[in-house]
Amino acid sequence: MAARRSGGRRPMRRKGPQHRINAHIRVPEVRLVGDNVEMGVYPTAEARRIAEEQELDLVEISPNANPPVCKVIDYNKFIYEQKKKQKEMKSKAKQTVVKEIRFGPNTSDHDFEFKLNHAKRFLESGEKVRAFVHFRGRSIVFKDKGEILLLRFAQALEEYGKVELLPKMEGKRMFLTVAPKSTKK
Repeated sequence: MAARRSGGRRPMRRKGPQHRINAHIRVPEVRLVGDNVEMGVYPTAEARRIAEEQELDLVEISPNANPPVCKVIDYNKFIYEQKKKQKEMKSKAKQTVVKEIRFGPNTSDHDFEFKLNHAKRFLESGEKVRAFVHFRGRSIVFKDKGEILLLRFAQALEEYGKVELLPKMEGKRMFLTVAPKSTKK
């Protein structure tokens, strides 16, 4: 009978420290930087001794430099600051939201106005709008009606946004993308 692996999952691997610290730095000499430290190139053992005297860690910041750059800091505080910066960067990065509005080739004027008002609201709040005409069954023969509808839609939204992508046919759908006008100057 052959041995079977249970579950089919790989064992979870622990992530080690992101940087080499203290005794894990194995190069003969390092460029030392940090607060209350005279910058320069030191033998690794001496740099480690300087860090221990200040009750701090010797952290390899730039391992690819020649010699590697090490900083005398509290490692836990350093990691905390890095995570804080990454979180702040992530929150500042704006994610573009694309709202979709669907039409049929024979959409009535009332429905068109209703959906147009939604699109205006989306563009004013800084979201992109993707309008599409969906052709079902034999309605595919009304491609020109769909294109006219989308161009009318784009013209009505001229003061709220700019057309990013002109009407384009993809399968049974014809798309049009409108991006909001930039409010920051």
